[in-house]
Amino acid sequence: MRTAASGSRVDADRSAENTRAWTLVFAAWVIASSSTLGALFFGEVMKLPPCSLCWYQRIFMFPLALVLPFGLFPFARNIVRAVLPLVGVGGLLAVVHVLLVEGIIPERIAPCRQGVPCSETVIEWFGFVTIPLLSLAAFASIAVLLTVALLRSSE
Repeated sequence: MRTAASGSRVDADRSAENTRAWTLVFAAWVIASSSTLGALFFGEVMKLPPCSLCWYQRIFMFPLALVLPFGLFPFARNIVRAVLPLVGVGGLLAVVHVLLVEGIIPERIAPCRQGVPCSETVIEWFGFVTIPLLSLAAFASIAVLLTVALLRSSE
């Protein structure tokens, strides 16, 4: 038999779980928004033309900055679940791009046939941090945050 006290305790536990999940989704949104603003800064302010793979990664990152807030107010698992494919595909593109920049994937099989070469390193901080690596770090962080948020939240 369920009492009022045990029912309110269950509700409080669910609320705490969803609050933790909300914080994780908010952090994912901050990363997605920062990545979007960073990509726009590199392209529009620094005048660095993006390669084809950069464009494809942008296609999967930019919507995250717009859609994730809909999963926050109120917290909605279905929104979080819906954006995970965007994160996965964007992350895979970022992995390919990093491997291409590092020379592991030969440039002849790359999608960058015209325009800026995808293997070109335009910015390199600390001797190893490139724009594709930043993209990979962003997609990986968002994937981890959203997955943990889904696992910690209640229906």
